[in-house]
Amino acid sequence: MNDSDAKKRIEKLTKQINELRFRYHVLDDPEVTDEIYDSLTQELLGLEADYPQFKLKNSPTQRVGGGALDKFEKVAHQNRMLSLNDAFDEQDLRDWDERIRKILPASPKTASRGGPDQQFDYFAEVKFDGLAVSLRYEKGKLAVAATRGDGFVGENVTENIKTIHSIPLVLDKPLTIEVRGEAIMTKETWKALNKKQQAEKKSLYANTRNAAAGSIRQLDPKVTASRKLQFFAFDLITDLGQRTHEEVHKKLKDYGFRITNYERHCKSLGEVFAFYKEVERVREKLPYGIDGIVVSINNLETFRRLGVVGKAPRGMVAYKFPAAQATTVVEDIRVQVGRTGKLTPVAHLKPVFVSGTTVSRATLHNEDEIKRLDVRIGDTVVIQRAGDVIPDVVEVLPKLRTGKEKKFSMPKVCPVCREPVARRFIGDKEQSADYFCINNSCPTRNLRAMEHFVSAFDIYTIGPKILQRFREEGLISDVVDLFYLKKEDIQSLERFGEKSAENIVASIQGHKKVASKEKINAIPNIGEVVADSIFNWFKLKRNRELVERLIKAGVEVQGVKIKKSPLTGKSIVVTGGLESMSREEAKEAVRGAGGDWVSSVSKNTDYVVVGDSPGSKYDKAQKLGVTTIDEKEFLKLLGQ
Repeated sequence: MNDSDAKKRIEKLTKQINELRFRYHVLDDPEVTDEIYDSLTQELLGLEADYPQFKLKNSPTQRVGGGALDKFEKVAHQNRMLSLNDAFDEQDLRDWDERIRKILPASPKTASRGGPDQQFDYFAEVKFDGLAVSLRYEKGKLAVAATRGDGFVGENVTENIKTIHSIPLVLDKPLTIEVRGEAIMTKETWKALNKKQQAEKKSLYANTRNAAAGSIRQLDPKVTASRKLQFFAFDLITDLGQRTHEEVHKKLKDYGFRITNYERHCKSLGEVFAFYKEVERVREKLPYGIDGIVVSINNLETFRRLGVVGKAPRGMVAYKFPAAQATTVVEDIRVQVGRTGKLTPVAHLKPVFVSGTTVSRATLHNEDEIKRLDVRIGDTVVIQRAGDVIPDVVEVLPKLRTGKEKKFSMPKVCPVCREPVARRFIGDKEQSADYFCINNSCPTRNLRAMEHFVSAFDIYTIGPKILQRFREEGLISDVVDLFYLKKEDIQSLERFGEKSAENIVASIQGHKKVASKEKINAIPNIGEVVADSIFNWFKLKRNRELVERLIKAGVEVQGVKIKKSPLTGKSIVVTGGLESMSREEAKEAVRGAGGDWVSSVSKNTDYVVVGDSPGSKYDKAQKLGVTTIDEKEFLKLLGQ
């Protein structure tokens, strides 16, 4: 085959395969079998390898995945990527509608411009359970693909996005536009992936959303390509004359993007509710995961006038499906203490998979709720999870009781500081009450104390915000509870994925052993003030109990074995280079011999070890009359 024939064949194959790709991945109307598609692609790969000079920029072979990346680069969004506020029932949606009507002032010229009586029309579409992605095209060519990140800055995942066949690499028109949509994994692909992960003894993905997000964030695009992700476009950020959200979808479809078949222009909230019920009926039959519908004001001018509050647009809301429910067993009920001192009973459950994640805890709110439900330790209960918050126990199944169940009573003293608690009514009608720890010095109420604890234990994966979130969600009441956290407890929270949950739990469990000999030797001389502080701390019963609970949780204070040597208790400074060991090895040797490694020379220094090319420390030692020794003498003192 000569160059001319190769060039023509590559052009024809590229065009044909791209057309087949569009019919299969966008229109869901395959024209040929997978075997034919793969055969044509393999022929194109071979020709491009032999004639790389003729490879086209829109070649479908780019979707196979290029070289692996070292890390993802940050990319600033030209337009902020927003999230959505939630509505969980029809009343929530009516309240949203009423709020936005009040925001837009009535116009004397036309009632449709504002005021409570104005007429809105809406656009409703399914809410995919995947990863939001922004695509920027420059002159019709895909330039940058990025994740949402914090809304202002995301991660550049362009090479991975290119592997998704339902995303056009080149548009039919040379447009410079920004398109947004959702990268998703089908339920079938998710199950197959987890089967493969299990066979390879790797962590399983809790749901299709986690699987899609994990696949997009693979450093090797070839791995992403193997995950068979799909993409549904839902928004066109660039102004190309569209006046409604309905027109946005039509343009996206015209440009070659795949859009959902489940969308509806609705003239009233009644039509929105009808669409919601229609989608809810077919939800389980859909090949991909969805968790509700997105409802937006159809008119884009009105949508823009409504503006943004926080991280969400006022003119758009996520209308979620009812909370998923499951049954499980209450293995224990423990009380958590929040930052305000409020005592919250939390049911510790036999782990159960519900609403896309594994759950092992559920809130019981307060004593009145426990009495209303008549929930006991050992009961089989119904739990539900609404959104990404800690689940609720909503029902007890008494017919499944064995007689071994135990009733639960709220403690009379704070479980942390052992000081008395007070019962306070909520609201004016005194229909419900909570218990509160009234001790202002209770360690649990002092977030700073918990921050200091995790810092002292070098648990760097837990910052102040995470600590506060864990406490507000009822996962922890004091530092001891950290050591009982499970991956399932954390990953069910919003913005905490499976990987981050694993990292946090691993970090906590990896820091149960504290006070290594290096750290003890690095502590400056303990004086009278510090000694008194330690003595007074251990005088308090609650602090002794805290230590006992930490030990019970597996925290281990390691013993320190220091052999007697000529350097025991001596202060050592090293200046210049040593031939027999590095500076870190010298430091380790000094501390292992019971000596005190210091960085500066003073009159209290016992020895200054002088190596090659010593610095100013040697001069200072001479000036202060501090004993100087060479490397040979130093090794002798170390017993080497």
